[in-house]
Formats: sequence, structure tokens, C-alpha cells
Amino acid sequence: MAEVALAATGPVSLAAGREVARAGGNAVDVAVAAALAAMATEPGIVSLGGGAFVSVWAPGEDPVVVDGNVEMPGRGLPREAFGRGVREVYTEYGGGVTMFAGHGSVATPLAAAACEDAVRRFGAAPWADVVAPAVTACRSGYPMGGAAARYLGFVAGSLFGPDPEAHRVVTRPDGTPLRVGDVATNPMLADVLALVGARGASVLTTGEVGRAMAADMAAHDGLVTAADLEAVAPVERTPLRRRVGDWDLAVNPPPSVGGPMLAVMLGELARHGDYDWADVLTVQQAVLRYRLEVHDVATDLDAAGHALLAAVDRHGLAGLPTSASTAHVSTVDADGLACAVTMSAGYGAGITVPGTGMLLNNALGEPELNRLGLHSLAPGTRLASNMAPTTGRTDDGRVLAVGSPGADRITTALMQVLGQGCLHGADLRTAIEAPRVHVRFDDDGRPVVEHESHPAITAAVHAAGLRATDHGALSMYFGGVGAAYRDADGSLSAAGDPRRAAAVEVVGG
Repeated sequence: MAEVALAATGPVSLAAGREVARAGGNAVDVAVAAALAAMATEPGIVSLGGGAFVSVWAPGEDPVVVDGNVEMPGRGLPREAFGRGVREVYTEYGGGVTMFAGHGSVATPLAAAACEDAVRRFGAAPWADVVAPAVTACRSGYPMGGAAARYLGFVAGSLFGPDPEAHRVVTRPDGTPLRVGDVATNPMLADVLALVGARGASVLTTGEVGRAMAADMAAHDGLVTAADLEAVAPVERTPLRRRVGDWDLAVNPPPSVGGPMLAVMLGELARHGDYDWADVLTVQQAVLRYRLEVHDVATDLDAAGHALLAAVDRHGLAGLPTSASTAHVSTVDADGLACAVTMSAGYGAGITVPGTGMLLNNALGEPELNRLGLHSLAPGTRLASNMAPTTGRTDDGRVLAVGSPGADRITTALMQVLGQGCLHGADLRTAIEAPRVHVRFDDDGRPVVEHESHPAITAAVHAAGLRATDHGALSMYFGGVGAAYRDADGSLSAAGDPRRAAAVEVVGG
């Protein structure tokens, strides 16, 4: 069996990847097993009822991104059906978030189908074997991780309370939120996953679960129809390629938002070469203001992403026009196969497909992904996404898979980690643990620098005359980067972010 470097989301995810690696699975099999286990056992953070991107770069081949992001539903529905089926939920989580939940907040999910597509094309293990560890975890019990427990402490009642089945998934028998270390089970989801392993991910779209979902949506003003579930399918896309130092990096292409923003940021750091914190702030301000004022309100994200890249390629940052919950797994194996999987279910819709234990996404209810307004997109449109799983290679044989959760901080976290590693020569652990900054914009469009504690960052902020908030050291606000790496000599390593509950190991062998 081959060795695989794995950066997983936590102990359950790591154990799933380890099991598949020991059975002979390659980097794609291991990454998908770890991702499915995360989606099955980290309620409130991710779920099978969400979306995912799977980035794969096989040795000797061109890189590929399998786009399994969620899609705008509503095929065949009358105009008056849109704008219904949601309820407003406010949570103190993340400094305060107002979102929409309920059946009308659910976008058509595709995460499992994207995972299956990647395994069928690039994997070495049977699909059922890749799914099996998630089945076992749901049936025999899984310990609650810190990120999920923290989120559920805020929203177990307000978000999940109205749906008794969803509430049972995220609470103890006495109705209080699950806490770190509590062992939970989800036997209904185990049964669903067993079907997915035996019959394929179509169980969740055109099969039993998909039919149950469509019926429940129709009964509660949801938009997901049987026509949506029949039409939706993963799309294989060609990644954006950027040369950063010695590295040829492949990042998530349009219509993803996170990929183009990351590509532009990395390109600008590469132009600077030996950049400093002032350069980081300048690049983030320019790119993220463009996103806020232009990209986030674009009706065609594919065209907007390519227009951004073309403008910056021609003119640099002067060419820019002016006008949510995730998880990540990275793997690289001894053969040099790299896989990066980023998945999201948003903040959660607070509901399940009845009788399945499968929590659903609220992608239509996330304000930052729907700047044009509630239900404003045409059915069949892929939603905006911050997710930016990335793979990379060098001419001397080094291989990298990297990504992060963290909503709009995904791109800035990866910008800084990849900048440190590709341009400053930092090793994985040093690059991931280095302090971070993130420029956001307030309601009046003024920049505010969120940052971790470091004298050089403070000096750069003051020199730029910007407002700032110091979050201390290693704050979860700034994402949770996970990376897997093969050195030129063939040795493998993985590194996880101390900002979240990282779980890393070289498995198999």
C-alpha cells in the first residue's frame, strides 16, 4: 500500500482516511473518505446536503477541478413560489450573523456526487469502500469536535429547534447542545450512506432520498424540485494556473469567486517578490474592494471572474474596475497524486430530509453569497463560493495540496500561507502558523484590518492610516489551513492549522 500525507478536519475524518489508505486507496480515495466522514459527523459545519469542490492533479496530467457546488433551484415553479419558505435567524456566532433558514434557503446539493465523480475517475478503491468509514462512524458513534460544538452552542435551539429531527442530530438526549467529546450517533444517516455506497450518489438526487427531499420541499415552500435534482450534475473544470516562485499552482476557476480572487492576490505578491505587510494590505484592499463593489453583484460570475483576471494580467491592480461554514481536506500520495477537497453547507438550513438524518444547506440564505437578493438567480445557476482548494507542482518534483475553511477569509488565509511558502521559502508548518491579516469593509465601504498580534503588522496598519482590530494570536477567525506535501526526494508530510482542530498524519505504507 502507498503512503498518503493527509491533513484532515479532525480525528474521525483522519481515521476514515487512514482506513482507506491501509486498504490501498490513493490520495483521491483518502481525501474523499476523510471528506465524507467530516460531512457525516460534523453537524453544523458541513453535511452531505451541501456542496464541494474536489481539486485533483495527477502526475503527468493536467489538473482538474470537479465542481460540486450548490445550484439555484426552482425549475418548473411559478414566479410566485420564489421569496417564500424562509425565516430569519440571528446568531452571535462569528461576531453576529443574520441569515435565512428553512426550506426556502436550501440550494440543490451536489457534494456527494462530486466526491463520487472524483473517485470514479482518479481513485483506486471501490466507491463503497470509500464511503464505508462514514457509515461506521454514524452507526457506532463519533466524538464531537470543537468547531462543531462551538457553533452548535450558539444555534442548536434557534436554528435547528423548529425541526425535531434536525434538533435531535445536534443535541444530547436532554435537548442541550452537543459538547466537545460527546459521542453522538446518526443511524438514519448511516442507512443513507450505506445506500450511497451501494448504489451511488444518485440516491440523493433521483433515488429514494432525492424523491423524499422534493416532496418535503413542495410541502413547505422550498424551491428544490424533482426537475432540479434530475438536472444537477458535477462539472469538471480547468483550474486557473498561476506561477508563484518555483510553483505552478492550480486554483478554483470561475464561477467560483474564491479562486479568481486568490489567483489575483498571489499574482500580485509574485510581482512584488520580497513583499512585506504593507504590500499584503495594499493587495487585499484592492482585490476585496473590487469583489465587494463589482464581483459580488455580477449576474454572470463566470464572465466576471475571467474579466477580473484579464484586467489584472494587462494592467496590474490599477486595471481593476471600481463600482460562510466550511471544511477542508488535503492529500498527496507517494506517487505525486494531489487532491484538495473543500466543502460547505453554509450556516445550515436547520432542517433535514425527513427520515434521513441528513442536514441541509442554507446557501440561498447566506447574505454574502446572495448580494443580488433572496432568490434572485435563475434556476440552474451555480451559486457564488469562497472555496478555493488548490494543488501545485514544481519542476523538481515537489507536490502540494492545500485549502482552508473560513468564509471570505479563505482567500486571504491561502494568499498568505502560499505567499510564505512559495515566495519566502517557509516550510508548511511555519507558513501556516505565521500571523495573518484580513481586510474587510464596513457598511459605509471603509476598510478595516482584522489581524493577529504582530509588531510589524501593527506598524503597517498605522502607516497606512487604517482602522484595525487585533484578535490576538492564532484566532479561528482567520481560517484553518490544511496542507499535504511531497518533497523532491519523495518524502511526505502534512500540516494543520492550530487555529482549528487539525488532524494530520502520513497514513498507509
